[in-house]
Amino acid sequence: MPTTDMKDILNHLFAYKSLTKEQARQVLLNIGQGDYNNSQIAAFLTVFMMRSIQVEELEGFRDAMMDMCIPVNLESDNLMDLCGTGGDGKDTFNISTLSAFVVAGAGQLVAKHGNYGVSSACGSSTVMEQLGYRFTSDTDQLQQQLDRAGICFLHAPLFHPAMKTIAPIRKELGVKSFFNMLGPMVNPARPHNQLVGVFNLELARLYAYLYQQTDKKFMILHTLDGYDEVSLTGAFKIITNRSEQLVEPATLGLNTWRPASLSGGTTPEDSAQIFMNVLRNEATPAQKQVVLANSAMALLVTRRVSAYDEAVDMARESIESKRALTCFYRLVA
Repeated sequence: MPTTDMKDILNHLFAYKSLTKEQARQVLLNIGQGDYNNSQIAAFLTVFMMRSIQVEELEGFRDAMMDMCIPVNLESDNLMDLCGTGGDGKDTFNISTLSAFVVAGAGQLVAKHGNYGVSSACGSSTVMEQLGYRFTSDTDQLQQQLDRAGICFLHAPLFHPAMKTIAPIRKELGVKSFFNMLGPMVNPARPHNQLVGVFNLELARLYAYLYQQTDKKFMILHTLDGYDEVSLTGAFKIITNRSEQLVEPATLGLNTWRPASLSGGTTPEDSAQIFMNVLRNEATPAQKQVVLANSAMALLVTRRVSAYDEAVDMARESIESKRALTCFYRLVA
């Protein structure tokens, strides 16, 4: 019998009450242990699609995920992750994954956490698999990749095995759930530097609150017309441990683009083609500039540079010198 009875939990939630941090943690631990059936889990996920998640709930879910995950001890205290929550419904190409290679090409060690797309056609794991990368949870192999390529890729299901009961339910539901919100928070390598894109401002505030309780250097991004990254389709909000501001594309010395120019295509093959075009410096101006913008934000998090124009220049140099491409080839070799 589960220590937290799901019928009681659901009745509690249906009465418009929220969970404490400890209740949220315990329910997710029980889900991971297989204590509930699929219908109960689907009902539980649905509650959080119909109302906003509370900070204590998000914190409890995060803690449970980290309690259950397989840790990765990589020899660096200066790792970075670039990760969007997904769930913005925009079907853009793989901007944060590309930016991870650009940042690695600029000399910043990256432990990229990723997964297959749930609410988009092609998640970061989908495109990496399409491009020939083999997922591993072997710490020695990951360390070798980091040493050789400056980047390693952590395919979330390998490190969060307790979530295998949830994966098919999430896929069948096909809409964003609170697991989209958790992805960037539960990188098993526990990177010290984090760039996170979120799909709304409410979630940006929750993230900012939780990250401010840690010693991470972080930046949270949200483009005001709904993207979980810097889309250059309009102004975007950035929140760090030091400030909060609204930034226009022109502030980065970059153009404003129409949403259609950021399409990821309809198949993994399309996504892979766009991916390689960007790394080979053969992308459209819109594709290249969006990757430059997100890479620049990541470089600002690490404080390797302190000005927008310097950060964009450093990212541009990584692409145009083919250093980002070299990191990619070394990783998949």
